[in-house]
Amino acid sequence: MSGAGDPVLVLEEVRKSFGATEVLRGVDLTVHEGQVVVLIGASGSGKSTLLRCVDLLEVVDDGRIRLDGEDVTDPRVDADAVRARMGVVFQAYNLFPHLSVLDNVTLAPVRVHGVAAGDAKERAMAMLERVGLPEKASARPDDLSGGQQQRVAIARALVNQPRLMLLDEVTSALDPELVGEVLDLLRELKDEGMTMVLNTHEMGFARQVADTVCFLHGGVVHEQGPPGQVLGDPRQERTRQFLSRVHA
Repeated sequence: MSGAGDPVLVLEEVRKSFGATEVLRGVDLTVHEGQVVVLIGASGSGKSTLLRCVDLLEVVDDGRIRLDGEDVTDPRVDADAVRARMGVVFQAYNLFPHLSVLDNVTLAPVRVHGVAAGDAKERAMAMLERVGLPEKASARPDDLSGGQQQRVAIARALVNQPRLMLLDEVTSALDPELVGEVLDLLRELKDEGMTMVLNTHEMGFARQVADTVCFLHGGVVHEQGPPGQVLGDPRQERTRQFLSRVHA
């Protein structure tokens, strides 16, 4: 699949600092339509910051981010309109505990995108069916397992038919026995052609689903390539050191 479609997301020399700490030091990355790009690296390597910059939750200091050719880092861009074209799922589920599962999924379509309530409900139920939780529509988030809550969060991100999915350590808050159900769903999304950029410590999953693995180190993409090469036969010593620590 790698390189099969047109570029959906292009990062050019993206830089981001927090005070004196330069977190991203000139990141270049291209994600083609239908590709799954997996970001790996130690804590503090910039993976989450990169995703937050793509979703315009952080303002880049320099460089460009292009979504379908549009420079979304242009200060004149409508950030909400850009975010509407992306689905974002964080490691914390961020579901509203006082709302039902169905209301959590319909909230953005109705309040932000102006979708009629009936249409939003129909779309939301289709997404809950898609993630295997239609029977939980009337439940509250606290009544669900962690894996179920994360699947609801993914349904919420999918309901607006995003051009691109960004997933930040979506299994890190889960008990080990619940990780599989979320990873299975992401495999299905890949098979359906969803373009995704995700940050994970699950190396086995990265090997199975990634078209491209990017190892971030020191705020740059230190090595990238097919998973078999980066994870199985890395060319850079820093990559080998990181993987040896993960496997240990």
